[in-house]
Amino acid sequence: AKSKFPDNFRLDYALSREQNNKKGGKMYIQDKVEEYADEVFNKLNNGAHIYFCGLKGMMPGIQDMLAEVCKSKGLDYEEWIKELKGKKQWHVEVY
Repeated sequence: AKSKFPDNFRLDYALSREQNNKKGGKMYIQDKVEEYADEVFNKLNNGAHIYFCGLKGMMPGIQDMLAEVCKSKGLDYEEWIKELKGKKQWHVEVY
């Protein structure tokens, strides 16, 4: 996908056992999403989809981070999520 659409694809890793976040703690997916928050929110505003897949225990940290980013952008988190879900742009597969 990256070779065919280089401007539409980013691959990055959040390796909690090998990387540290900007606060010096373990690196988790929410840290990477926060790192690219402006780009992620811009793409979502333009119709992109976001997918989260993994252990259900990761979602509270992701949702907390997204709520903080929304707050910093003057957005209401609950309304923002509702809109993404309504447009079928929000995808979560947890177990």
